Amino acid sequence: MDLASIALGTLVVVLSAALVALLVKLRQESSRYKPIIDAEGERRRILTDAKRKADEVKAQTVQELDRLQKQIEEQRKNRDALTTETAELTVTQQRLHKEVSALEENLEDISFGIYKPHFEYDTSESYKLALEGVTAEQRSMVQAGTASHCAVEWSVGGSRRDGERMQKQYGKLLLRAFNGESEAAIAKVAWNNVTRMEERIRNAFTAINALGGVMQVSITAPYMELKIKELRLAYEYEEKKHAELEEQRKIREQMREEERAQREAEAARIQAEKDEAQAEKALEKARVEAAHAEGKEHARMTQRILELEEALKTAQHKRERAKALGELTRAGYVYVLSNIGAFGEHVFKIGMTRRYDPMDRVKELSDAAVPFSFDVHAMVFSEDAPAVETAFHEHFAERNVNLLNLRKEFFRVSIEELQEFADERGLKIAFTKVPEAREYRETVARREANGEHPLIGKSDGHSIPTHPNGNGHAHHAVPSPPTRLAVDQRRAHGLH
Repeated sequence: MDLASIALGTLVVVLSAALVALLVKLRQESSRYKPIIDAEGERRRILTDAKRKADEVKAQTVQELDRLQKQIEEQRKNRDALTTETAELTVTQQRLHKEVSALEENLEDISFGIYKPHFEYDTSESYKLALEGVTAEQRSMVQAGTASHCAVEWSVGGSRRDGERMQKQYGKLLLRAFNGESEAAIAKVAWNNVTRMEERIRNAFTAINALGGVMQVSITAPYMELKIKELRLAYEYEEKKHAELEEQRKIREQMREEERAQREAEAARIQAEKDEAQAEKALEKARVEAAHAEGKEHARMTQRILELEEALKTAQHKRERAKALGELTRAGYVYVLSNIGAFGEHVFKIGMTRRYDPMDRVKELSDAAVPFSFDVHAMVFSEDAPAVETAFHEHFAERNVNLLNLRKEFFRVSIEELQEFADERGLKIAFTKVPEAREYRETVARREANGEHPLIGKSDGHSIPTHPNGNGHAHHAVPSPPTRLAVDQRRAHGLH
């Protein structure tokens, strides 16, 4: 083989290898740039996939929204149902609470209603007669068959007579139940539940008539109204009896007060007569001794005679006053007192006494029933003390602290108003404006000095109540009493 052949063979091999490498490189490059070459097809494919996925998501979203909408609607229906049920339960609870309250005796569970009187009988006997009349009306309605009513004519086994007998028996059964409820309410009626007892009777009327709904038998409304009338009469009858007893007690107290005043006046008259006799005897003796005395002794006896004459006049005045008090059945003293430690400021007790010494009455009022003694703002003698007292009470009636028991005689007014009314009536009364209240003021001062609460002392950790004054605010500041207060009080007491 020649050299040319070898060279040609080698070239062929080299060219073949280069061609193979070129083909491999071409295939790699073709595979690398194939997506670019088919970009339009790739775009269409991507858009198709994206649309398909969007449709799937949209379908799923619509389905989820429908499901959520159904859940929301269902929850809304449940909420509306719960709201309706809650409202119904609230109404039922309130109704049941009222019914239970009407049956309970516990004052804390009863809401007090203000009862307005329906009758105006003057005496308890008149109320008693009215009660008997209402009972007679009820009895007449039962006997006449108008206490109950049946809306249909029943027949039993084809017998109308048996049907009527059944209707009457059923009506009696309802009446017995209603009468039992009504009598229980009437027996329990009191000042704090009278309106509830009325409601109890009306509820019993409704409930018992509902039980008779199947048979269409019911108690008539006029019969129920008679039961309400009986309840009101029974309540007002007891109130009238209580008022009459209070009036009788007041009369008995007045009689005892008059008897005590008579005894005191008689004792004072006897003592005054004794003092007068002793003064006359001593005066006569002093005059005899003065007639024989000279110089300093005569001057001393003259002074002694003047003193005995003054003592005699005082004894005669006491005798005349005691005699007048014994003879004048309406004579006495009208007083105005306060007790700021017990009742606060601007609260006054306006009353009268026929005691020979009216301060004895003040001492009685200041006994163990109150923590501090009363202070006298005015004390005036009158030949018609009850009339003066009544004038004050009637003028300030709406300012009475206790509107139900007027015998308490406490009024929330100012001392200026009392003075103004006294001047309008032409009553010469000197009022002491600022009370001494010595025990109260010293008690407060000691507690404040010890760093304690001025009204109740040391606190146990609970809330501390405050004492309201006349304006409804707590008062802690204690003004100092005037220096001439005791003198003013003695002067007011000396007006008699």
